[in-house]
Amino acid sequence: MAAVFLVTLYEYSPLFYIALVSVCFLVTSALVLGWFGLGVPVILRNSEETESSTRVLKKRMRQVKNPFGLEIPNPAAASVTRGVTLTPDCLEDCVLTCYWGCNVQKLHEALQKHVYCFRIKTPQALEDALYNEYLYKQQHFIKKNDKAEKYCQLPEDAQIVDFGPVPRAHYPLVALLTLADEEDREIYDIIAMVAVIHVPDESYRLSCRILYQYLLLAQGQYHDLKQLFMSANSPAPSSSDTFPGESSTDRGLLEKAGLAGDEPELQEENSKDCVVCQNGPVNWVLLPCRHTCLCNGCIKYFQQCPMCRQFVQESFPLCSKKEQDEDESTHV
Repeated sequence: MAAVFLVTLYEYSPLFYIALVSVCFLVTSALVLGWFGLGVPVILRNSEETESSTRVLKKRMRQVKNPFGLEIPNPAAASVTRGVTLTPDCLEDCVLTCYWGCNVQKLHEALQKHVYCFRIKTPQALEDALYNEYLYKQQHFIKKNDKAEKYCQLPEDAQIVDFGPVPRAHYPLVALLTLADEEDREIYDIIAMVAVIHVPDESYRLSCRILYQYLLLAQGQYHDLKQLFMSANSPAPSSSDTFPGESSTDRGLLEKAGLAGDEPELQEENSKDCVVCQNGPVNWVLLPCRHTCLCNGCIKYFQQCPMCRQFVQESFPLCSKKEQDEDESTHV
């Protein structure tokens, strides 16, 4: 239809035909080059326009004090038969409760009950939500700022050497940290922390590690803690160097079971320079990929992560500009 119209117009007047084609060409060029300010590829805009168009959303942050901390000091020595050593680090008096062989489905149902039904503030509340679907329980009282190691082990008469094939119905170990005093539960927004821990057994010899950490809030929410990914000065260590005895087969099976978690943190010293300008200190975390690789100056120029090319939905700073300036002055 358009071709017939153009032929008719050319027969009527070649000047009208040439003028119409020229106008169509100019409009198409303007759209492609972004002259109308639409969300199309931009070539001829100046730097200020480019900066404003590529700015990503800054996630609104809320400062919350976490009274709980938990580490595994010697993961290579841990196993289901030998037990595992945990090091809590709490700001207040707490209770560490370890559940061996906790039912996977019941644990996640308990987290949902914390949101909708009742708050998990004490070990008894979690046990009621789990319907006692676990094999063995140990409990330790943790004094404020006490970093003494706590040893957790299945009883000898349990005779458990593994927790079954994939997909597993039970987590090897679930550690619950709760505040011991009722008054502290009224002060802190975070009232409990649940840590899901993989412990090596006869089936999976992947070294001991914390797979998931959930922070339970007094208001009824719970948040899954995730590690950040930062660039390193040295190439990443091989799996055999990082975790002795770990095979690719073991890790593949754990991934199928949903127990592999994220990649382990690099042991080398992390780089503090922006991966783009190599000048400013890294300060911005990109979501949802969680790469921490941009400085305050470069964050406004990227809609895609420079590490993985994933589109950035939100971002947040590790510290404010004031805190950064104070840190730099301290180092000077």
